[in-house]
Amino acid sequence: MGQIPRLGGEMLKKEAFGVQADMTIDTHAHLEMEAFEGDREAVLKRAAEAGIAAIITVGTTIPDCEKAVALARSYRSVYAAVGIHPHDAKGMDDSTCDRLRALAREDKVVAIGEIGLDFFYNLSPREVQIRRFEEQLDLAEELELPVIIHNREAHAETLRVLRPRKGRLRGVLHCFSGDLAMAGECLALGFHLSVAGPLTYPKAGRLRDVARIIPLDRLLIETDAPYLAPQAYRGKRNEPSYVVETARRLAEIRGLPFEDLARLTSANARRLFNLDGKDDDDVRVAGKAAGG
Repeated sequence: MGQIPRLGGEMLKKEAFGVQADMTIDTHAHLEMEAFEGDREAVLKRAAEAGIAAIITVGTTIPDCEKAVALARSYRSVYAAVGIHPHDAKGMDDSTCDRLRALAREDKVVAIGEIGLDFFYNLSPREVQIRRFEEQLDLAEELELPVIIHNREAHAETLRVLRPRKGRLRGVLHCFSGDLAMAGECLALGFHLSVAGPLTYPKAGRLRDVARIIPLDRLLIETDAPYLAPQAYRGKRNEPSYVVETARRLAEIRGLPFEDLARLTSANARRLFNLDGKDDDDVRVAGKAAGG
């Protein structure tokens, strides 16, 4: 039986949490990225040993989306999302959404993402980001898929784009970074909110305040691996097994047993992304790394 790392480095056996520890889902990682080229199988093996039942690997460019889809084909525990990150919006052309549409129809593709707005780095012009964001939201509506939204320093504009689509879209604001007011409006629009490693950072009081008020049926957890490792691993490459650290801190904040928090957030992920409807009994399982 595998072990789960606790904050501070103490190790606990999975059985200490009961069978529900096997239900944890990392709803946002980037396993397709170069950071995992050297040890991807080992990363997946550690995730399985930590009780991670499923991982959604989220594309940000067309080549990375193609890799994400290939990984979902190869590993039972991996699902894919396809989309163009706002950093790369400037490289989109008329053929990009056609390619995304084709990829989104592949088995085990569960969302359009990572899409959205990033006004912090502004690696693509803001007006281009907005136009390409809207085009990909249109695609999600067409295909009736949820969206995975990136929002950094673009809170007002993100809400401006989403408000007219109320009732037509479902999805998640990934690695949520807004305040209580924005959280309330995103929830009113019908979206889920996801928290990641920053929840564990000592100075993340505002984020913890938000995490306390998210309805339990709209709450998701993620790593955003290889980025944003939780406090116990800060400065190192993040990976899906570390989502347990965020889940444990979130359980403390919400006053829930770990296993209940894992069960609730995993049920939310399965419902939002229709994971149970995307299972493929014929998918190749690569040894223990797939966790199957």
